[in-house]
Amino acid sequence: MNTLSNLMFWISNGFLIPVIIGLLYFFIRSILLLGGFVSRYVQRSRMEKAVKNVLENLDERNIAEMAFPVEMEALPFIRCLHRITHADYNEAVVNKTISEYELSLGKELDQAKMLVKFGPVLGLMGTLIPMGPALAGLSSGDIASMAYNMQVAFATTVLGLFAGAVGFILYQTKQRWAQKDLVRLDFVSQLMKQRANA
Repeated sequence: MNTLSNLMFWISNGFLIPVIIGLLYFFIRSILLLGGFVSRYVQRSRMEKAVKNVLENLDERNIAEMAFPVEMEALPFIRCLHRITHADYNEAVVNKTISEYELSLGKELDQAKMLVKFGPVLGLMGTLIPMGPALAGLSSGDIASMAYNMQVAFATTVLGLFAGAVGFILYQTKQRWAQKDLVRLDFVSQLMKQRANA
């Protein structure tokens, strides 16, 4: 039994370096995603005003004249709207366009979801792995070793929770944006359908 517990101890300690590398990766990734999110938030705020103004007065008669400021033409949502409205209505093409846009939104959400799931998991692993050597150091009177291992444990916890918190905030916000976009695309596609059937 002693041999088995020693083996498990060495195996778990072997995970410490990969866990720390993973945490650093997720920490850097969360910082980059947060920076990209701030930029996207500014873009989104401008787009929201323009889209709201256009969609408020939209009906099947004036849908073909829908226009947005030039700087917004490159945004994925606006491109998707143009694909739906600036072509002869074809329900299959419209559904395909909306589904492709939904898939791209899902891919973007997956990045944040990965942070939510793996950040805290790696943080917990990084907390528990050094605890064994810390307790061993405490029992042998090696306070310096115990202090170092506790420092590693707390640092990995903080990194893991930070990555998870950033991922959660980004996921919730982007999910709300995605739902709003899909509702609007469905509204526009229904108007196009009414126009085609008129």
